[in-house]
Amino acid sequence: MTLKAIQKLSYGMYIVSSSFDGKLNGQIANTVFQVTSEPEQICICLNKQNLTHEFVSKSSQFSVSILTKTTPMIFIGKFGFKSGKDIDKFSDTKHSVSDKGLPLILENTCASIEAKVISSLDAGSHTMFIGVVTNSQILSAEEAMTYDFYHQVKGGKSPKTAPTYVKEK
Repeated sequence: MTLKAIQKLSYGMYIVSSSFDGKLNGQIANTVFQVTSEPEQICICLNKQNLTHEFVSKSSQFSVSILTKTTPMIFIGKFGFKSGKDIDKFSDTKHSVSDKGLPLILENTCASIEAKVISSLDAGSHTMFIGVVTNSQILSAEEAMTYDFYHQVKGGKSPKTAPTYVKEK
């Protein structure tokens, strides 16, 4: 069996964010997808060890910022390989805060979506959160980054907490 075959599934590159108790946090995620169109619902999948998971669990809401192909690796690294327990990822990141208190990334993104959690599913190391979309906006006409582009063109890696992590041999 070739575990890398699963990396051929179509994914995007996103920053999933939330807020709790006046604090903002966000992380890179590749597992975000639309569930239904009426009502508009999306699903995210987060590792239970991540601070963003804690914030989404406690606040029952999240935002998704869709990254563009031109997003620098250093920006991806800040949200994907550093913990919000150790640094404030938003201190030097252009962002706004929605009327619901959710952080929305304003740089390196082509669109953003806000959602209220209506259901969750325990998936072992991760939780799948389904949310009804409460707001969305287009920020630029730039092309969204796919997970394949991130790996093949940018040379990106998956952290051990990613649902698509495959141990190198």
